[in-house]
Amino acid sequence: MESLSETKWDVLIAGTGIEQSLLALALSRSDKKVLHVDKNEYYGGPSAAFSLQEAESWVLQLNQDKANSSEFHDATIVHPQLSDAGDQPKLGFSRAYSLPLAPQLIYTRSAILPILVSSKVYKQLEFLAVGSWWVSSNAETQSNEETEGSKPVGQLKKVPNGREDIFADESIDMKAKRTLMKFLRFVADYENSEVWETFKPRCFSELLAEHFKVPQNLHAPLLALTLSLDKPQIITTELAVPRIAHHLRSIGFFGPGFACVVPKWGGLAEISQVACRAQAVGGGIYVLGQGITSLDTAKVESSEDPSTQDSQNPRLSARLKDGEEVTSTWVVGSKEDLPCEVKQVASDASCSRSISVVSSSLQSLFPALAEGAPAPAGAVVFFPSGSLVVEGKSEHSPVYVLVHSSDTGECPVGQTVLHSFTSASGPLGSQLLDAAVQTLLRTSGEDPMPSCLWTMKFEQRGQSNPLLGGANVDIAATEYANVLAFPQTGAVDLKSDDGSVERVRTVWEKILGDDADAERDGFMKFEEREGLGDDEGDDE
Repeated sequence: MESLSETKWDVLIAGTGIEQSLLALALSRSDKKVLHVDKNEYYGGPSAAFSLQEAESWVLQLNQDKANSSEFHDATIVHPQLSDAGDQPKLGFSRAYSLPLAPQLIYTRSAILPILVSSKVYKQLEFLAVGSWWVSSNAETQSNEETEGSKPVGQLKKVPNGREDIFADESIDMKAKRTLMKFLRFVADYENSEVWETFKPRCFSELLAEHFKVPQNLHAPLLALTLSLDKPQIITTELAVPRIAHHLRSIGFFGPGFACVVPKWGGLAEISQVACRAQAVGGGIYVLGQGITSLDTAKVESSEDPSTQDSQNPRLSARLKDGEEVTSTWVVGSKEDLPCEVKQVASDASCSRSISVVSSSLQSLFPALAEGAPAPAGAVVFFPSGSLVVEGKSEHSPVYVLVHSSDTGECPVGQTVLHSFTSASGPLGSQLLDAAVQTLLRTSGEDPMPSCLWTMKFEQRGQSNPLLGGANVDIAATEYANVLAFPQTGAVDLKSDDGSVERVRTVWEKILGDDADAERDGFMKFEEREGLGDDEGDDE
């Protein structure tokens, strides 16, 4: 077998994030020689899934290598002091957990699901329904005679899941129900409405209050469906309405009662591994723990026959972490994986994050969705601005908590994983996450109140992709024409980025060139591999 340096590679992919992995999948049936490397020892990049021990190692490495980490920072792990009594809940063994760094929701009408089906890799994946959406009520103050001061209390209210839920909700008066139905009719066909054009640049709350007369107490359930970490006064109609429409149009697409799914066994990291496996079966070579440290064209130009060189896309020499040099016609990666100047195409965004393992299955958050619907494995809890009290103040950025049951494979039976997000940073962000988690546990109806067995906190920077659909689908520019960079748009979003599929397709077309013109309708559309059964890797 030729060594890496002796092979003339057609494509060198850096990183195993979701877009790089989907590109590997797209190239898995081509005749291209593909070398796929990752500076990490694990698959998934910023979407990786960790056991408890791997998470501890990740935090240690991140804090030791602060200078080279531009996406994640300020990571800590908290081990609560629990009683040694034998009946106290305890953590399971390390590998009983598979905690994803990017637990994004995938809408049933998202762009990624059809290509997972047409490429046959869906057979190696399992998706679970995300059920109810909950909103925390505004915090009230309840006197506590045993301790000085007061503590906030509230309750979780289920977001209506459509017309039937709205009319069955006795807490909403008939006038408010009519205004909500008027708004939902608008959302169903907003693209053809003059109201949309008029209010498009304005605050979403103004559309609700001024045009539809929706009561203020019903704004939060609608804001919850936007999955936006911005404060209400910042969220525009242009952002909110398409996201709400996407949610409503997705309900019932794969089954009654739910709009979103999550991949089992580690979220997007599981999709990355399955996609990479497809490229490996197709002949691609994988090397983990080997990032690209430098790129150069001069060495290749001086050593190769000029008649075989492409003047527009000269072959590149790439030095790997261990010092080995390889050559390739194309190099593809993200900003985090490429040692060259990358011009980003989206605005910077950041959020504070926490992942908490909880000592309860929190069954009250997973009610049955509808007759014939699958049992939900996920739930969404929204804490709108004003629903929490931190340092005596209730004005804060909203907080989302994605609740994953043990059915997701992220934790042992009888426990739950809470993934919490807020745009606030620093100590305030950390306190908001703590307040949201504790409020959720206190209002879950469990007795005794569940406790956190383990918590990891960190901050994440990435590229925002606030608009739905075709926003930010461009490939980031680099100093080399044949070095293509994925901008990691949507890296800090709660929903999967539909633009990622279009970006992968754009790169695929550039690499295949004229061949892509002939195969344009065949993007990610593969026939079954001969001689392989359903359980033997026919996903590739």
